[in-house]
Amino acid sequence: MENFKILEIIIIGGIIIGFGILESFTGLYGRNSLRTKDDWLNEIVSFFQLALLIKPVILFLAVLILNYFIPHHYQALSHLPFWALFLIVSIPDDFSQYWWHRKSHEWPWLWKWHRPHHTTKEMGVLTSYRNAMLYYLFMPNIWWLGFMTFFIPYQIIFLQLIIKQFIIIGAHSDIKWDRILFKYKILNPLAWVIERTISTPSTHFMHHGKSNEDGISNNNGNFSNMYFFWDILFGSAKITRKYPEIYGLENDPEDPWTAHIYYPFIKSNKIQSELNI
Repeated sequence: MENFKILEIIIIGGIIIGFGILESFTGLYGRNSLRTKDDWLNEIVSFFQLALLIKPVILFLAVLILNYFIPHHYQALSHLPFWALFLIVSIPDDFSQYWWHRKSHEWPWLWKWHRPHHTTKEMGVLTSYRNAMLYYLFMPNIWWLGFMTFFIPYQIIFLQLIIKQFIIIGAHSDIKWDRILFKYKILNPLAWVIERTISTPSTHFMHHGKSNEDGISNNNGNFSNMYFFWDILFGSAKITRKYPEIYGLENDPEDPWTAHIYYPFIKSNKIQSELNI
């Protein structure tokens, strides 16, 4: 399993670097970039903290707990066929994250942990990892994957993580890979299926738009991470095949990156900020 964890970090890092290189050719990180030093620190620290600390700790604790209470059930589901194991991992994982994400826009205390994700003024691959430490520490789907590691081979967990991260990173990337599906009529039927199945730049960029008044953004919808059909199923979907022009939060006091990641242990130095409470 240790080898798979190392390989996971390498592959996800490669996906990020690959998309990042393509984004650099579009001028995203050039002199006109809206990213500040705090943005870079927010994203980089969040990524490495999640990959090297939070996920390994949750995995260790989840397996330790189950091994203490039900050691005789170790790898109890490993006899099931591959497709069944993948669904057992994938569906609850993404379903629970959908509701965790959705509630982070409805519950004020949880919003403060998720708020850093929406302070970015431009989209990009590292935007995927802008969340407070506690948001990830209590994220139910990470714990689900940890518990599943006890019951099934880690190769299945590994596959789910790689596929999901590829979709999520691609949905945050400024490459906007789905534009080609909208441009050519012959590809429109394929676009219809894809945008209702997984998250795409168009559907997810809408979630990051600064204001719903632009007629495109959907701040309180399009919560899906891997499977967009959760939004379709639960009535929170909006599909326009367009992208907002402005991203971020209205009246953003631009809190320091330390408050973004470590609230409530570190609070904002901006009096008007909700992270100062």
